[in-house]
Amino acid sequence: MKVIEKTADLAEICASLRDSAFVTVDTEFMRSNTYWPKLCLIQVAGDDGAWAIDPLADGISLEPFIELMANENILKVLHAARQDMEIFLHDFGALPVPVFDTQVAAMVAGFGDSVGYETLVNHFTKARVDKSSRFADWSRRPLTNKQVQYALGDVIHLRDIYRGIAKILEKNGRQSWLKEEMDVLEDPATYVVQPEDAWLRLKPKSSNRRFMACVRAVAEWREHRAQKIDVPRNRVIRDDVVLEIAAHPPSSLDELRNVRGVAENLARGPNGESLLKALNDARALPEDMLPAAEQRRQMPRGIGPIVDLMRVLLKMRCEEENVAQKLVANMSDLEELAANDEADVPARHGWRYDVFGKDALALKHGKMALSIRRGNVILTEL
Repeated sequence: MKVIEKTADLAEICASLRDSAFVTVDTEFMRSNTYWPKLCLIQVAGDDGAWAIDPLADGISLEPFIELMANENILKVLHAARQDMEIFLHDFGALPVPVFDTQVAAMVAGFGDSVGYETLVNHFTKARVDKSSRFADWSRRPLTNKQVQYALGDVIHLRDIYRGIAKILEKNGRQSWLKEEMDVLEDPATYVVQPEDAWLRLKPKSSNRRFMACVRAVAEWREHRAQKIDVPRNRVIRDDVVLEIAAHPPSSLDELRNVRGVAENLARGPNGESLLKALNDARALPEDMLPAAEQRRQMPRGIGPIVDLMRVLLKMRCEEENVAQKLVANMSDLEELAANDEADVPARHGWRYDVFGKDALALKHGKMALSIRRGNVILTEL
């Protein structure tokens, strides 16, 4: 089974796909030892074939493939596309457009909240997925025939999955529902994490704004460092150590060296000094530049039963419409909507409003009622 390793061969394949209505795309990558995903294999398929492209091959230029991904006349079909899209944005400087994510599309089409790729393969093709190479080291060369066959299987099956889901969406008129989700996938901002915002993923819980500023400073320093040397952020400093340093800021390299979990080579020289400077700058910030203290959201008294009723309504409406609940609203959305008619939640806009939000507000204000009739929950206008 041949792997594409030469630019001329890649250009010929991409030229043959230029008039395709859609292509299926997948990647294999490694990320355990790097900050940025390392692209190790690209799989692409059209109606007449499927190919594995080796981006690590000596002298190969991926420009023909990049041009194919940029062709807006060709729909790019992927499954669980976010990591692939992140790789394309980082390595190629642009996202493929337009895209069709079969994982999201399956939720819109009524396959439930967490339908897996294997379930979709079985449903649409009756085939079984070979899992034997799932945890292979894709950076090692040469690749085995078994690895390549496993990798190509993903894009081969994806053709039938796409056609099947597309027919369902066309039949029930939900192409516009999916487009809202794809607009998010096609937005570069979805994949860009600014170092100054890296501290938010730690979710520190404190009312001490100075502590929060120190967490922000250390996390930002760590993010810059991890990106620069291309290692996972926890290889620079673990999350728990970030919080420890912020809680008890060292004022010298000796004190930094004594913090449990700080590597010796980090506490020496310019790297340790730059971390101490970031901490000192955070400690010197004026009050008006400190992060806002966490505000515990106080829900109005008696709102719990309203949320519970909305939850029943959400489940009922999603079962009726055959759409995944997690696409429509989550628990936080229900609480926000129960507390505030103008809450900025997805259920107040677009198709989600038609499916759920409109009735949820009517239920909240006593214009609708839930009841049970012949074993079914029904919604009655009052």
